[in-house]
Amino acid sequence: MRMKTSLDHLPAAKRRELDRVVEILRAEFEAAKIGASSEPRKSGQIYKIILFGSYARGGWVDEPHTAKGYRSDYDILIVVSHKKLTDHATYWYKAEDRIIKEPATKTPVQFIVHTLGDVNTQLAEGRYFFSDIAKEGITLHEVPGHKLGTPKPPTPQAAYEMAKGYYEKGLPYSRKFMKSTRLHIEDGDNLHAAFLLHQATEHAYHTLLLTLTHYSPAAHNIEFLRSLTESHDADLIGAWPRDQRRHRRMFQLLKRAYVEARYSEHYKITREELEWLEACVIDLHVRIAATCDERLEAMRGEV
Repeated sequence: MRMKTSLDHLPAAKRRELDRVVEILRAEFEAAKIGASSEPRKSGQIYKIILFGSYARGGWVDEPHTAKGYRSDYDILIVVSHKKLTDHATYWYKAEDRIIKEPATKTPVQFIVHTLGDVNTQLAEGRYFFSDIAKEGITLHEVPGHKLGTPKPPTPQAAYEMAKGYYEKGLPYSRKFMKSTRLHIEDGDNLHAAFLLHQATEHAYHTLLLTLTHYSPAAHNIEFLRSLTESHDADLIGAWPRDQRRHRRMFQLLKRAYVEARYSEHYKITREELEWLEACVIDLHVRIAATCDERLEAMRGEV
């Protein structure tokens, strides 16, 4: 499948940022391969780097200084030659850290890594997430001779049943975490409450992505998941106030809870902070339920 390559719809500053992001990704990938012993690692390649989401299709937001304080992320798919090369801890964490600290990149960057075979399998199975990338994505870098397959959408009935199953299982599961969060708050067990609230948030985002696209990355980073979901439904932006520094700090406190609430003696969170975050997640659930219900109703009408 032939993909778009032009970034002419983006301002020059955004194009320069993306050039720098691609440069960092490629450089850190090559550095990570140094000393590799197995052939797949030594000869591994990045076949494609693809921009998707709001910056690819248009409609991005870059208003960090307004009342909403929102800035869309760059969403990037990296396609590699072997499954071993998808390991974040070996090949991509340094690139991620370097991009965050890079003075020339003001826009946040989120990326996922898959093999070409996996992407083409997802396309053949009709996963909307990858089909949309194939149709709307913009190639930033590629090695010739490694094409994406042609998307093959599922039948309307199959698509509806799949989405309905994800929704009916996922959101109740997330709400169970919310109930447990409240119990731990009442018991004064703030650390367990923070971890459970993180899980409620993570699973709510996974539910929305699976219901809408039949795909969600194997990720616990709720900031990354938030970026992906908000690119599908801008109404979700309102669940998290971010115009004030303390609002942004609160979300980061919840993001850190996945690891630090369990393993770090330095992680602290108050009942007041937990209840502020709890209210945000309750609002998030309401918004996600409305979006999923609307999507399922539309899909049912197509069956």
